[in-house]
Amino acid sequence: MQFEATAAFARKMDEQDPLKHFRSRYYFPQHEGRNTLYFCGNSLGLQPKPVQNYIEQELEHWRTHGVEGHFRGEHPWMHYHKFLQQQTAHIVGAQEHEVVVMNTLTVNLHLLMVTFYRPTRERFKIIMEAGAFPSDQYAVESQVKWHGFTPENAIVEVSPRPGEETLRTEDIIATIEQHGSETALVLFGGVNYYTGQFFDLQSITDVGHRVGAYVGFDLAHAAGNVLLKLHDWGVDFATWCSYKYLNAGPGGPSGVFIHEKHGNNPTLPRFAGWWGHDEAQRFQMRKGFVPMPGAAGWQLSNAQIFSFAAHRASLDLFVEATMPALRKKSEQLTGFLEFMIENLNQNGQRFKIITPKNPAERGCQLSVLTDANGKQLFDYLAANGVICDWREPNVIRLAPAPMYNSFQDVRELSQLLQTFRD
Repeated sequence: MQFEATAAFARKMDEQDPLKHFRSRYYFPQHEGRNTLYFCGNSLGLQPKPVQNYIEQELEHWRTHGVEGHFRGEHPWMHYHKFLQQQTAHIVGAQEHEVVVMNTLTVNLHLLMVTFYRPTRERFKIIMEAGAFPSDQYAVESQVKWHGFTPENAIVEVSPRPGEETLRTEDIIATIEQHGSETALVLFGGVNYYTGQFFDLQSITDVGHRVGAYVGFDLAHAAGNVLLKLHDWGVDFATWCSYKYLNAGPGGPSGVFIHEKHGNNPTLPRFAGWWGHDEAQRFQMRKGFVPMPGAAGWQLSNAQIFSFAAHRASLDLFVEATMPALRKKSEQLTGFLEFMIENLNQNGQRFKIITPKNPAERGCQLSVLTDANGKQLFDYLAANGVICDWREPNVIRLAPAPMYNSFQDVRELSQLLQTFRD
């Protein structure tokens, strides 16, 4: 696509956008009487307007039925996780029985590692990207220690080459192959939170399986952002949060994917809970855990109904918009932001984008490496109604989310960057 830096081009793109009506279905924080320029969906997504109605429905259901709300009405609470399965499967490219919404992200990461990190003296290593989000680092460190290993020996991190900001797929593959016979688990983020790099999940899965390891992904920055085909790729497991691109609100529930080749194996070790027990026998209160088939068999507790309701409100919008359509717009919108930033660099490099240039290797986040005045720039943007985020030591992350951001948002942001430059 040939981009232009004009206001007329931005207006034309917005007018032709088949998803433009979704913008009006979200609440924007206000700044001096107008909508902020919100580029922080990679940290916390905006509130969908239907959320209030979905939660009020459950409040009314509770008020009307009390405990019987578990079994009555259009969405009885006992089965509430099932009312999110179809939408969740669409988001991550899965069969419905391969996904379940439960708990929160790091809790689920630990629960999945109970099943998929079973180290032995010969095969005990975990391979992950250097600079993964701290929650992943802490979870992995504590898991290897729990099993009696040291992080120094058991954790292998893949780093960018000197002078580079992102990982090369061939280096990831080579590292997995190098440590193959000792590798128990390959665990990567889907999209790196700092650089915005979207890893080649299929290639990582393929090589991990070739060396005999399980392969899993933290999709916190990928779910609702990029096209995923977890079932077709043969991924063993994945988990993600819902409060970033999926707009389910602060502390929103997490999703889990477990490939059907594992989900239908009741002998796999796991931490068991009542809500993962066969629902046909659940109220017989007997000893002996019999897991539900599919990912639902990893549940521990009943659903947090109000947060699940908020999540359902958002997921319904994603199904209406469809991930392929959102991804198409995302590539255009992020490409336009890249074009506008590079326009500012024509008279001398100032803003270095460390996110890959190839649209297939990124989502809608661009991480911009700033100069010594980066924090002042961030504060200047905030003072002028831009909500984005700062990552030490000198990166500003900008995420034009296709569900609610516009091309005119991007152009206004670039004008503010130009004003600060001047």
